[in-house]
Parts: sequence; structure tokens; C-alpha cells
Amino acid sequence: LESMGSAIQIDTRGSEIMRVLPRIHEEINEEWISDKTRHAFDGLKYQRLTVPLQRLPDNTFAELMWDEGIQRVAEKLNSVQGDEITAIIGEFADVESIVALKDLLNRLDCDNFEVRSDAPKFNADFRSSYLMNSAIQGVEDADLLLLIGTNPKSEAPVFNSRILKNVRHNDLKVAVLGSPSDLTYDYMHLGNSTKTLLEIAEGRHPFCTRLANAKRPMVIVGGKTLERPDGKAILEACHTIAEHSNVINEEQGWNGFNVLHTNMGRVAALDVGIQVTPRPDAPKPKVVFVLGADNIRVDDIPEDAFVVYLGTHGDNGAYFADVILPTTAYTEKSMTYVNTEGRVQTSKITVSGPGEARDDWEVIRAIAEETGISLPYDNLEEIRYRIAELAPHLLKYDYLEPTSFGKFGAKAIQNPEKLDFTPITDYIDNYYQTDAISRASVVMAKCSTAFNIHKFSNFKE
Repeated sequence: LESMGSAIQIDTRGSEIMRVLPRIHEEINEEWISDKTRHAFDGLKYQRLTVPLQRLPDNTFAELMWDEGIQRVAEKLNSVQGDEITAIIGEFADVESIVALKDLLNRLDCDNFEVRSDAPKFNADFRSSYLMNSAIQGVEDADLLLLIGTNPKSEAPVFNSRILKNVRHNDLKVAVLGSPSDLTYDYMHLGNSTKTLLEIAEGRHPFCTRLANAKRPMVIVGGKTLERPDGKAILEACHTIAEHSNVINEEQGWNGFNVLHTNMGRVAALDVGIQVTPRPDAPKPKVVFVLGADNIRVDDIPEDAFVVYLGTHGDNGAYFADVILPTTAYTEKSMTYVNTEGRVQTSKITVSGPGEARDDWEVIRAIAEETGISLPYDNLEEIRYRIAELAPHLLKYDYLEPTSFGKFGAKAIQNPEKLDFTPITDYIDNYYQTDAISRASVVMAKCSTAFNIHKFSNFKE
């Protein structure tokens, strides 16, 4: 349930998951997993979508047969122009589903992906611009770590424990630019304003001396921070810092520029060439595909749009839907995922999906066939051949494809007005409930009330 993609073992009894345990993987999670990864699996039993549904005029839902749901979506797609269709890719989207959706929409003359207004503006042409380039294990080689707009304790707790280990045993020095919080280790707090970030990028901040003297400095910027309106300027400032220090040292083979994502689906989408390309002149969308996305802002979906939701839970994404098509969760299908460092990982079927739930890519292929479009794959092996055509490295499982050391470009210094100098805040206020699965979990709800006392109390102390 986190972008690290910890190696896990799932034990079952019949059709029920009994426990989730860590598997040893020294390069990712060593022998640890987070509390959420270990205990949130009970959320897969509650609020699940089990049959296709359609919204009625009175805003209630009625059950559909699968062929009826597929036909209704296909009719709507055939009634609009390609540039009037958009898609939102969810947090747990697998590579196969993303590629199938991309192929369907491309054949409908549509390239409008990730229409969320807060989606980071990454460049999908260069993997080094959006991955954790030094890898998770690379923090053990660093002597200085700068955290920009990220709280690894809540975004990647197992990675935070690896930082703690190196602070204690390898004398790693840590600096934080963002909200001060208890990270369980000592650090230098540089403030929470992007003005400080600009000063570091321009070499005017006292911290620049430490950065220049470090042999293997490491910069980690939070994916959530890049969702700010000035996220692109923040990313460019981080690139500038990396280029003007030893953060990128091609002679030593060291690339210490890293992005810590909270969204695995976004990394997979970037790897197959999907990136946010704002089009101010684009027409208002009439059809919106929501591929398992549940952290959606109301403003990102027009009120009169026809929304198709493919997902697992009756959560925020299903709230907007006109047609709901139930799909399987990560424990119920054998799919491919990409973690925050670009490592390709696979899941295995442990239990069957509830009710009439189907794999996402199969549903998308059925929609394509109903619209008169033929996608060139009928089974999992064939769709993976298609993935290999787009990104061959996505078939190299549990392998880190090396990224380039190319220059990013120092645009932040040239355009300092793009930074709005507002405080960088902590974007996760409740670690235990960040997605549809954990929000449906009884155990996570109890953890939320037990450990977030101030958030859930009605009385002031």
C-alpha cells in the first residue's frame, strides 16, 4: 500500500486472507514492512464492489449485467469526439491496465491522461527526472540527505527506518525543508518556505557550504509537494541543486536526485510514456475514465461528464460514477507494478475476487471490442508483449534499469517568479487511512483513533 513496493507473503485459509508477512529483500524493505502493509488487508473485505452498477436519476444505483454495463459505456464513447474523453489513473493501477486504457483511448484519438489539476508535470522522456535514482538502498552510501517537502515517516515508514539506521551507524546528516515533524532522528530544519529552496538553488544559503563539501549528497523531493501549483518550479529548482553540486557525479557513478512518490500507478504510467500535457484550449470532457483513482478533487470532474469507474471499493471515485465496473484488487490478480525507484515487481493471485469482479485490463478490452476497436491481445502473455513494445525494461522483473546522468536544465534560477513562497506543509494528516483499502479497514480505523488523538477528539485538552 506504499510506493516502495515491499516484498510480502500473504497467507490464506480458503478464500480468506489470514495475515501478511514481510519477505526478506535487502534492496527494498530488508526484513520489515509497515503497520499499514501488515494490517490493512481486512479492508479488502469491506465496501467492495461486486456487481456492475449504474446511476439512476434519483442518484441511487441499480445493478447491471456485465454486457449491459459494457454496452452502455461503449455507446457513450462512440457518441463523443476523442478530445472530449479523459482518464485518471489511480494509486494502485497495474501496468497491464494502464497500457490497455492507453491503447483504447489512443485508438479513439484521445491522449488526455491525468487530467487532475494537481498532477505533477513530469517529463516522461527522461526516467531520471521522476524516479528515486540512487535507489532505496542508496541512502546507505550517502553522507548528506536533504528532504524537500516530504515526510518519509508517513509516506514510506520502512524507508524512514533505513534512514534512521544510517544516521546512527554511518553518521548520515539529514536536513529538512518543509514542515517540522518527529522523524525519529535528529535533523537540521531549514524552514518551510520555497524561498529557502530558491536560495539554495542560487547558492545564497548557508546550507550550500555543507552541500558543496559533501562527497555523496542525496536530495529527496516528495511527490505530494510537486502537486502544488508551483510544483514544476519546485522540481526545476531541485534539478538545479542537483546539477550544481555532487548530487549528480557522473565520474563516481552517483545520481543522488530522487523523487519519493506516494502513487505507484503514476510511476508505471510515466514509464509507458503517459505524462501530463495541459491544453488550455481543450474542450470540456464529456466522458471520464477513472481507473481505480479514489483521491480525487471535486473540481477535476465536470458535473455533466459521464464518469466510468473501474475500481475495487465504494470510495470517493465511485461517488462520481455514472457506471461502476467492479475490478480485482492486488491480492486477486497476477499483474505488474513499478515502485518509486523504478523497480518492476509482480503480484500473484492469492484469493479470488468477490462477486463478479474482473481484472481491469480484461474489462477495458471488452469495452474496446464493443466499440468496434480490436486491441492486439487476448491474454496476459500477449498484453505483456505489447508492454515490451512500449517499454522493454518493464519485463525485467525485480531489476533496476540504470537511469541516465543527463542534465535537467537550470530553469528555476531563470524564472524565480514561478515559486509562490507559500509554506510547504505535511500533506498526509492520517497515515493509517490514505487510500480506499485502508479507509475500509477496521484495524486502520482503530489505529487512526488510537494514534491520532487530536484529530479524532471532540474536546480540547
